[in-house]
Order: sequence, then structure tokens, then C-alpha cells
Amino acid sequence: MSLELMSLETLQEIAQQYGYWAVGIGIMLENAGIPLPGETITLIGGFLAGSGELNYWFVLPSAIAGAVVGDNIGYWIGYYGGWPLMVRIGRLFRLKEEQMLEVRVRFAQNAVRAVILGRFVALLRIFAGPLAGLSQMPYPKFLLCNFIGAASWASIMVTLAYFAGQIIPLEELISDVAKFALFALALVAAWIVIPLWLESRQLQEQD
Repeated sequence: MSLELMSLETLQEIAQQYGYWAVGIGIMLENAGIPLPGETITLIGGFLAGSGELNYWFVLPSAIAGAVVGDNIGYWIGYYGGWPLMVRIGRLFRLKEEQMLEVRVRFAQNAVRAVILGRFVALLRIFAGPLAGLSQMPYPKFLLCNFIGAASWASIMVTLAYFAGQIIPLEELISDVAKFALFALALVAAWIVIPLWLESRQLQEQD
């Protein structure tokens, strides 16, 4: 979705020109709820580190810091902006209010796992922070889970791009990571939809 707004070549030029700032700010804005290709820029940062254009040990903390700050911004946006704002953000991603409501309920039931593991799931990476704020997840708990998730995600993405980028083309690497994120999203969607479908079947049988 994000790559439709900016070509891979343009993103690579931005990363080459602005370096660690591009990585940190890119993922920060995406995690704050803005539909920008933060994950792609992070992968490009790792790729450039593998080719010697950037330093791995600067790319990694830039990605972690950007992810942590972005999700914190998202948390307070959700906390103070409330449900109407979340619905408007969802519309940017063509999500209906009913779909957003289902995600909100499931998130509230599994907030810790959603914040930590949500970074590896397309869309949930963007909505985890705002949903945590909207659900009024205790901030200290969110802060800890947010850091664990950010550090884990950034370490895997940057390291993967650092090593794999020396073997396969950047475009193929980004495509494979995107496919994994979409597959994870499909699993999450099934996890939300299937229980609802089973509940509706049970109600129908009781009637």
C-alpha cells in the first residue's frame, strides 16, 4: 500500500541522503498512525548497512528509537483522540467501522501480546499504539511492551536486511517481508472472524 505512494527508488534515495534520520523518522511516523512505508525504509537502512553505505550499529538504534517514539505518539493519539479519530484513521486504510470495532475488542483482550507481536503484522503495527491508548492500557505496561516489541522487530528487520541483502535483491527482500506481514495479518483476521462466526452459529442453533 505504502509503496504505491513512493517508489522503491525514491525511498532508497531518501535513505541514502538522510541516512539514520530517514530510518528513525520513517518508522516513527508509520507507528504514529501515518500511512508511510516505515518498514520498507528500515529494511533499506539494513540493506545499506550491509553494503557499507551506513553503519549497522547506528541503523539499529535509529530503528528502535523511531519505533518506540512512534508508538508512544500513537498511544497518546488513541488516548486523547478517542474512537472517532480511530475510525477516521481506519478509513485511510479502507477499514470499516465494524472491522475496527472487532479489532478493538480483540486487542483489549490481548493487549500485551498485541503490542509486542503486532509489529510483525501488517496494519496492526500501525494501530497497536493508538489502540493501546484507546483501551487505556496502563502506560508503564505499554511502555515496557512497546520497547520489547520495538527492539525485537527492529533487530530482526535490520539484521535480516543486513545479511540477506548481500544475497538477494532489495526489491525481492522487501516483497518477501511484505508477504510474511500479510500472511500474519490473515492469521490475525482469521483469529478474529472465526470465533465470531462460531458464536453466531451457536446463537442460531439455540434459536
